[in-house]
Amino acid sequence: MEDLTVNSVYGLGLYEAAADAGVTETVCESISELERVFKEHPDLFDLLRVPTIAAEKRKRIADEVFADTIPAELLNFIRVLIDKRRMGSFFGIARSFEKLVDERNGVTSGRIVTAAGLSGEQMSRLESETGRLLHKNVKLKEETDRSILGGCRIYIDGKLIDASLKTKLDKLKEELLL
Repeated sequence: MEDLTVNSVYGLGLYEAAADAGVTETVCESISELERVFKEHPDLFDLLRVPTIAAEKRKRIADEVFADTIPAELLNFIRVLIDKRRMGSFFGIARSFEKLVDERNGVTSGRIVTAAGLSGEQMSRLESETGRLLHKNVKLKEETDRSILGGCRIYIDGKLIDASLKTKLDKLKEELLL
């Protein structure tokens, strides 16, 4: 429960700082890029969060690595996370921030699971169709799971839209066994 509070409080703090500076969308894009970088380079993430290295040194590293690539508000925020020993919560805070941005923009987020990746055009079409069904603006994050064989599963607002080939085959099997 504490992590939810930390994520919410810090996510709101970053949102307010970005909104005040008028760079909410830029920070949102940069957070997504930072998440990708931290996942691809876990040693860098560990270096920024490990408390055995002095906070000032970790902040200098963050400045050197990110100064020219992310908005100043986000870099300052990373420095705050380092000072407050909350860098380990970065991914949860990023989720909270992105959720706030989506809420303020009237967008409902969900995830789509496919057996293989989708093209940009396919993703846009599925977001549009899902939004039409739910009467909302929808933004989907893609995941892959080869076990569904084909089609997709969409998880949004506590609902499941299951158009996977695996589910269809399971239903057909059930019907044939009756």
